[in-house]
Amino acid sequence: MSMQSDRMILRELAKQVMEIAVSEKHQRMRQRFCDSNDLKIVRPPLIMEEIPWFEMNVDDELTNRCEDERAQEIETRLRRLLYREKHFACDNYIEPFYSIPKANDSTGNGFEIAEKIISMDAKNNIVSHEFHDVLEDEAALDKYHDPVITARPDIDEANKNFAQEMFGDILPVRLIGQMTYFAPWDVIPRLHGVDNVLYDLVDRPEFMHKVISLFTRANLSEIKQKIALGLYSGEAMDIHCTPGAITYDENDGKVHTWFRTMAQMFSSISPDMHDEFDVQYSLPLSELFSYTYYGCCEPLHDRLDVIKQYRNLRKIGVSPWADVEKSAEAIGGNYVLSRKPNPAFVAKDLNEEVVRKEIEDTVKLCVKYGCPCDITLKDISTVSYRPQNLMKWSEIAAEVLNRYYDLP
Repeated sequence: MSMQSDRMILRELAKQVMEIAVSEKHQRMRQRFCDSNDLKIVRPPLIMEEIPWFEMNVDDELTNRCEDERAQEIETRLRRLLYREKHFACDNYIEPFYSIPKANDSTGNGFEIAEKIISMDAKNNIVSHEFHDVLEDEAALDKYHDPVITARPDIDEANKNFAQEMFGDILPVRLIGQMTYFAPWDVIPRLHGVDNVLYDLVDRPEFMHKVISLFTRANLSEIKQKIALGLYSGEAMDIHCTPGAITYDENDGKVHTWFRTMAQMFSSISPDMHDEFDVQYSLPLSELFSYTYYGCCEPLHDRLDVIKQYRNLRKIGVSPWADVEKSAEAIGGNYVLSRKPNPAFVAKDLNEEVVRKEIEDTVKLCVKYGCPCDITLKDISTVSYRPQNLMKWSEIAAEVLNRYYDLP
């Protein structure tokens, strides 16, 4: 098969994607993203992310036909977009252009993870980790160095030119900026060990302050370098699995995009300690952006006053383990309630009534307390090779939302 054959395959896929993207349905969907992020009460965007794609290949719909590796990468992405639209009753991220995130190199901060990995399914990127402590004492911190970020316009140009040549006259090709994802407490336990971190927060707080100070310093350095290099922009459709930066702000001196942060392992520590070791460190970083989205898998209902310290807080994650009513009451109409349903409900045998109740309970509370809302099913490690679970989940969730909200 020649490159010309690859081009024909990609052009046909791009044509289908563009037809969907410019449809009235998707124009309305993108407006709902804007409205929700602008704190308007609209039918909540319904998203599904972190999908186990290796379990999804119905009738070879996701099988690549291209031969060139660059073409295959694009083909995979386009086929997944089309698959979403065909099978999932969600608000899928399908834009009227093909986006290419700007590339960069980084020297890192000097710390490297040492681990042993065990896999249950060779096709699944979800694996078990055994981490080895590389931050045993203060001497280990001497490995730190400030990261150096280098923009790669050569890679950007090559990627853009290749996609442009393949289908740019059908689906426009656009370079877009990156998003910021500050999750030091996802990384530190992988360097030090979860138990060690929890013990040291109590037994060696000065040491843990030194550790988080270094990670904050590194991230601040990265952010400032990326701003100077023009690597951010406010046009990304998603902020790590939630409707994204389609809210606009004209505040001078700010990058008009979102700051995303979290401390997932802090669900087992006190709100005061959460404030001391996480929020106080990320607050200054958040000020460099227009909006902050806080939270991921950690329940935050007992510490929302701590989280509300972010001056530009706009969205709060409400995880499967959160008390949704306490969260909704505290959030009200002041922030977006970003609800994360339980992925365990689609992992094997799907119970339709359990799924319906979870979505309906969330919706009723959002209506009761006047919360703008979006809903994202994520962290889907497996559906036990039953793609129909996700198809049915999305149908049920969409049906519930459409009963409680007008669909513009």
